[in-house]
Amino acid sequence: MGICVIFAYSLMMVGCHEDITEEQSEIEISSNDNVENAVSEYQEEQLEPEILNFRDVFGEEYQVEINEKIAKNPYDNALFQHKEEKLYYNDSDYDCRLGVDVSHHQGYIDWQKVKAEGYDFTFLRIGYRGYGKEGNINADTEFDRNIQNAKNAGLDVGVYFFAQAINEEEAKEEADFVIKKLQSYSLELPVVYDPESILDATARTDDVSGEQFTKNAAAFCKTIKKAGYEPMIYSNMLWEAYKLDLEQLSDYPVWYADYELVPQTPYDFTFWQYTNEGSVNGISGNTDLNIWMKK
Repeated sequence: MGICVIFAYSLMMVGCHEDITEEQSEIEISSNDNVENAVSEYQEEQLEPEILNFRDVFGEEYQVEINEKIAKNPYDNALFQHKEEKLYYNDSDYDCRLGVDVSHHQGYIDWQKVKAEGYDFTFLRIGYRGYGKEGNINADTEFDRNIQNAKNAGLDVGVYFFAQAINEEEAKEEADFVIKKLQSYSLELPVVYDPESILDATARTDDVSGEQFTKNAAAFCKTIKKAGYEPMIYSNMLWEAYKLDLEQLSDYPVWYADYELVPQTPYDFTFWQYTNEGSVNGISGNTDLNIWMKK
């Protein structure tokens, strides 16, 4: 309708009709303005961002705008089914597998028993950077034994590095450590960059900005990929909302952590760490449990 009004008004002006009164011109202009205002208001309504409500592991609630430029969560929450310790995703389009992630904190693990319990993969901590001022890099003391025994038991293996890099140079240093440590091993699953907040102590990363965390993650992943491994990023909803810019990290899959009954993230992920209080025969104490939705 706005186009018709503008066209009609243009013909009147081009023809220079002297019989057009000032009042008639004002009516045409007013009508045109009304149409343009209506279109503008409609466009603003269409661009209004969608808001996500979520809560963290402590029950604190948050609201954040959803970034429409980031690939979306493809899963149907109604198809997730919890049965005691295990989680299933009942969709024939996916081959779903269960796994654990561990570090030296779990001590000795009987991987044959873990496999017999129905767990098919694991992410092993390969190393970590201390969160103190020095920020020394250390190997996980159980890594070599874990990777050898997990592979012998028939589990697919990936690794993660607990990062505390404060800049891109340190992130590359962390990646180089992982690459060197993996020289004697092959992997079936990705190498994961795991930046985390230290909640109960002062950490060297406390003042690192979200922009810098994003640059660090990209630097680590690029280095890992160049070495021939598949990089992946570990995150939770707080990190996706306030720390990592997933739009800039869209080349890398996500291992998502969330201990709600269904994942809260609106964004795509491949692995879901759904609890940190799992109990698995062969592992002492609680451990993290994961599901892999493999297309």
